[in-house]
Amino acid sequence: MASATAAADEIARFDELAATWWDETGPMRPLHRINPPRLEFVRDKLAGHFGRDIRAARPFAGLSLLDIGCAAGLLSEPMARLGFAVTGIDASANLIEAARHHAETMGLAIDYRCAMPEDFTGQFDAVVALEVVEHVADVEAFLGAVAGLAKPGGAVLASTLNRTLKSLLLAKIGAEYVLRWLPRGTHDWKKFIRPSQLAGAMRAVGIQPVDFEGLRYDVAHDRWVRDANLDINYMVYGLRG
Repeated sequence: MASATAAADEIARFDELAATWWDETGPMRPLHRINPPRLEFVRDKLAGHFGRDIRAARPFAGLSLLDIGCAAGLLSEPMARLGFAVTGIDASANLIEAARHHAETMGLAIDYRCAMPEDFTGQFDAVVALEVVEHVADVEAFLGAVAGLAKPGGAVLASTLNRTLKSLLLAKIGAEYVLRWLPRGTHDWKKFIRPSQLAGAMRAVGIQPVDFEGLRYDVAHDRWVRDANLDINYMVYGLRG
């Protein structure tokens, strides 16, 4: 599938993992483990932006959310349960099929499409792209497409990996070759992006970064937690001007 932002080798790699995406003990186990603090960050920032009470049964009812690079739906499904009208897009047809099947078994109405953001139309109250930036072929083109899909004043959230020596040692070499948390070749360290670079690229397309927050692996409790340190994994919340 030709695209200005999606890399063919990345699509092929994730196509192969589609059947195991919801297996919490399989190759995507690290993604399942890191998902709770990411979801918490997204939920909290959106609740603050839209003035919603997260204690409500469906706090985001009446709002729309686009999940870019939705894969098999690890973010889309909880966002739908929180009340958002969710649309999920991904370049992998296999992942979209897995997402549709899982949502159906869960009784969730989510609009999944095999599409790239630059080819998609519509505008949403919130646009989210978790663990996507480090896989795209052209970051600037990707963020430009993201900006166009967010309503004026809408929220944009992303998570990615910082390009530091620490991320090379831990997120690339350690996670893929030593601990084998991820399949080898999942990440290309040269595609990791520093927060300052991401912030500049966001501003260039009309997205104003508001807050950055890191993710840290808590060894003592075997879990991922939100943290002020941005050295390896980090998240950003911004607003479209």
